[in-house]
Amino acid sequence: MWGHGRFLDGAACPLSLGDEVGGPAERQALVDLGVDGHVHTEFCHHAVGGMEDYVRAALARGLAGIVFLEHLEVGIRYDGPTWLSDQEFAAFFAQGRRLKDRYQGRIAIQTGMEVGYNPETVPGILERLARFRPDRIGISFHFLPVGGGHVNLLSRRRANRAALAGLDAGQVIRAYYRHVRDALVELPGDVACHLDAPLRHYPDFRYGLVEMALVREILGLIRERGMALEINTSGFRFRSEPFPAGCILQEARELGLPLVLGSDAHHPGEVGRHFELVPALLAGQPGCPGGTATA
Repeated sequence: MWGHGRFLDGAACPLSLGDEVGGPAERQALVDLGVDGHVHTEFCHHAVGGMEDYVRAALARGLAGIVFLEHLEVGIRYDGPTWLSDQEFAAFFAQGRRLKDRYQGRIAIQTGMEVGYNPETVPGILERLARFRPDRIGISFHFLPVGGGHVNLLSRRRANRAALAGLDAGQVIRAYYRHVRDALVELPGDVACHLDAPLRHYPDFRYGLVEMALVREILGLIRERGMALEINTSGFRFRSEPFPAGCILQEARELGLPLVLGSDAHHPGEVGRHFELVPALLAGQPGCPGGTATA
């Protein structure tokens, strides 16, 4: 099991989880603002810029660390890959090793995988994780099986939006959370990525008892597995808070979950985006509505 606390060469990821971290805003943040734990590159076919472009961007922003978290998907039936092939992953990790050597002492670099859960191909996912041994494993769920293929829940493509428009929002959200829950049970992981991100397509959706029970079950599994929860600041592009919502982050804090920041950058200029908004967001955020229910 890979632990979220491994940052580089066995050193602990510098999460600011103590009370005395600096000023009041930093004490409220409870998360390291100096590490971008989730960036993509041209390797994934839907981002721009090479790996070194992102390292330079992180240095320009004064960051102490950056984590490349490229997409691993297995067995997805979709028009055009938005993930890496085995050959591309080999090149990705080789380039990451060169960058670690080149920038040693200037910035900490990790090369990891954002693992998309597919219940039909868990053995294939596990085989690739064992083969490539990523520094960090992010757990996510993007592709919902629909009509013999898959719909990307996080895509802005017109075809995906049209397919989602024909589905019941509650059923989609509940299916998403159930798959995330199952992924946390079946796969090793270090961090749960962009929880609640499909809500970008459903801005008016309101959680009921079943949805909140699923969220709380997921948060409990994250704690049980010794993982961290990601604050994915790409959410600020769609709404006034990250993925997941501030109320979910508050419940995560009450459970004592470590929090890590990720920009989900797909362009070097997006590295570290909106990190400055996080401390104020976490300050005094109320918990989520809804009691417990059987999902």
